[in-house]
Amino acid sequence: MSNIHIVTNGIYFPQKQIKNDELEKTLNLESGYIEKRTGIKNRYYAVNETIQEMAVEAVKNIFISEEQKQNIDLIIAATTSTDMLMPGISNYVQKELRLSPCICFDILAGCGGYINAFDIAKAYIDSKNIRKALIIGADKLSGIIDKKDIGTAVVLSDGAGATLVEKEESTSQKIYVSNIKAEEDKNHILAYQYGKNVYMNGKEVYKYAVTRTIENVNELLEKANITLQDVKYIVAHQSNLKIIKAIASRLHIGMEKMYTNIQERGNTFCASIPIALHDMQKQQLLKTGDKIILLGYGGGLNTGSILMEI
Repeated sequence: MSNIHIVTNGIYFPQKQIKNDELEKTLNLESGYIEKRTGIKNRYYAVNETIQEMAVEAVKNIFISEEQKQNIDLIIAATTSTDMLMPGISNYVQKELRLSPCICFDILAGCGGYINAFDIAKAYIDSKNIRKALIIGADKLSGIIDKKDIGTAVVLSDGAGATLVEKEESTSQKIYVSNIKAEEDKNHILAYQYGKNVYMNGKEVYKYAVTRTIENVNELLEKANITLQDVKYIVAHQSNLKIIKAIASRLHIGMEKMYTNIQERGNTFCASIPIALHDMQKQQLLKTGDKIILLGYGGGLNTGSILMEI
């Protein structure tokens, strides 16, 4: 039997940090307003780095030896803010790191794109001659926000995260179940048109995020025939701390099951889940046999969850 195994994760953030007090002065907000509304204390803005360069640096932080760079069979990059359609971020990473010829492509699936990319990698591992894959989430959002728009300026951040996964031969099958769906009825509430600023209807996004995610996770659990008691962590897209708390409440679980790092990282769209996985790995929060749910949601509207065993 074959399983997908997370080998390690890498991240990259630009050096420039934007603290709440700076934004609150710029936007004429009272002290403490941003943290109260979003849970965020800090975010990152790229000054000189391109989104492609951020992705490369995240992947560089994965490899500790030249041997690890060998035999990468697949690179998938999820993004919402790329500034170049050809070559893709995945191709750029391959070239800059001199990785061997392999399958490379980028996907546009909104803030939850990393979930789609992870599931695609699993499908390739299951059905193709694929053993090692790089899954990248990268977004440079500071360049596509209206700095005077409270709804986006106080939330969005730049960053990149990458995950190295490999096929694991085993005598037993580890649990892996996914539930990924797109809905069209309100896809206008979170949108980005190239050359313009990202648009977000905060109230409608909140309503969507605290209803569709609950339905999606419950469907996932039903498909897997397990309960949340069997799950150690839900690793959700780090959209807004109020949303994450609302998801926990509606799933009837404590916040100790909801991993969060948005306070210091901000909302990095496609990069948020691999960045969270990196931080969890660094804190040694996960061990072999743990069951986790990866939960992505956002522009599209795309909602996706993956239940997997570490």
